[in-house]
Amino acid sequence: MTAQTIADLIPSADQSAPAIVIPGGGPRLSYGELDEEVERVAGLLAGIGVQPGRAVSIVLPNGLDFVTLFMSVARVGAIAAPLNSAYTEEEFKFYMEDADSQLAIVPPGDHAGRDAAASLGIPVMEASLDGSATVLKSGGTPLSESKTADRPNAEDIALFLHTSGTTSRPKGVPLTHGNLVTSLKNISETYELTPDDVAMVVMPLFHVHGLIGVSLSTFYSGGSIVVPSRFSASAFWPIQAETAATWYSAVPTIHQVLLLRADDDNAPDRSFRFIRSCSSALAPSVFHSLEERFGAPVLEAYGMTEASHQMASSPLPPGDRKPGTVGKPTGVEVAIMDMEGKGDLQSVGAIGEVVIKGHNVMHGYNNNPDANAEAFVDGWFRTGDQGFLDDDGYLTLTGRIKELINRGGEKISPLEVDAVLLQHDAVAEAVCFGVADEKYGEVVQAAVVLNGSADEESIRSYCREHLADFKVPDVVYIADSLPRTATGKIQRRHVSTAFAGGSD
Repeated sequence: MTAQTIADLIPSADQSAPAIVIPGGGPRLSYGELDEEVERVAGLLAGIGVQPGRAVSIVLPNGLDFVTLFMSVARVGAIAAPLNSAYTEEEFKFYMEDADSQLAIVPPGDHAGRDAAASLGIPVMEASLDGSATVLKSGGTPLSESKTADRPNAEDIALFLHTSGTTSRPKGVPLTHGNLVTSLKNISETYELTPDDVAMVVMPLFHVHGLIGVSLSTFYSGGSIVVPSRFSASAFWPIQAETAATWYSAVPTIHQVLLLRADDDNAPDRSFRFIRSCSSALAPSVFHSLEERFGAPVLEAYGMTEASHQMASSPLPPGDRKPGTVGKPTGVEVAIMDMEGKGDLQSVGAIGEVVIKGHNVMHGYNNNPDANAEAFVDGWFRTGDQGFLDDDGYLTLTGRIKELINRGGEKISPLEVDAVLLQHDAVAEAVCFGVADEKYGEVVQAAVVLNGSADEESIRSYCREHLADFKVPDVVYIADSLPRTATGKIQRRHVSTAFAGGSD
């Protein structure tokens, strides 16, 4: 594989080989057919004046049209900015404005993404499928004018995502074609992916896990992807049987659901070449249950948006798989730095902050010099995660330094939730925090002090109007006061201990 950019992935593969399968009687495209479709749609985007180097917000569920449009945006040299279709209008407005989107691509019908773009004066295109062809409409009229676009370079930005930090708003993460291709090479080599591999995509494509960790890494290796519209536990094993999928990657929550239903769903005793777990910690008990029940090696990986996804992974057999670790670095330099961020690297076994270096790592957050000054030390990127390396080079994560809440792989900024709670007319003080949960790893809870009339459900309803469902607190404690330190500060771990009985 000689791909230098995302736009090279499809043309570089064997054009007769299968590229994408939509299960349940949907389209099946070879690399040649997908290449033709990407070129056609890229021509339409260029024809309406889509500019290289500017973002295009893609607000679509998993499907052939998402894949085609993502690759087409990359082909014209624009920046793909996929967004979770479950966001509220308020959230869409923030993400689109922060990315300086030149165009929003949305599904047919009413949608918060459409409304957000319209309110910002961003042109809207409607995308739908006609068989295997993607139809783009503007004002109800299909696009027809086409223009050939120049191909992008490795230094050009290909993808713009957001990552939730400890600030009140998510930070923009621009990733270049070079960043992404480096990561795809690392992932492909880690799992020895070949054109014979068939990856089942169960994670959303707006997230690095599903997009980079599974779909694009499979295209890099010339294999094929199977793309259901969404994860369905009842359809999972029939799809695997139908498509002969050789691997899948998911958050622990999905693995646990499949395990709970395994016998009722007549899951096979031997299934995939390997099973990958990422985006949240996998309990050793779940690791062993997966291997025993599904007869496949389980490989736990460590990734983050700023690193174009993967940084470490357990190796394939005969390499050792150590439950409770996230394996060894995968084409990325990984070290442990002092907790103060002074640049002192720690010895084997010492706990500190996980730091990384590599061509997969972003060059810096978008328009955020303060965050960049804090994030980079002596060329190392500070992940905000705490951990240690053992004598064999395996990485164990022991906690998150940053105050993120990791709900099933979705990382949530507590300050973002705080800000919404404090917008409620009856809320005087608010603090949200993560609480351990067997299914999701962590869930969001909050404590508030009122200065008006409200109850838990009315506060949660208000949050649902301003936040995606996964960010809405499961429980809202109403209190007379919040615990503070001697200097008057509120610390989340103290609030969690006081209200949810968490460990201090």
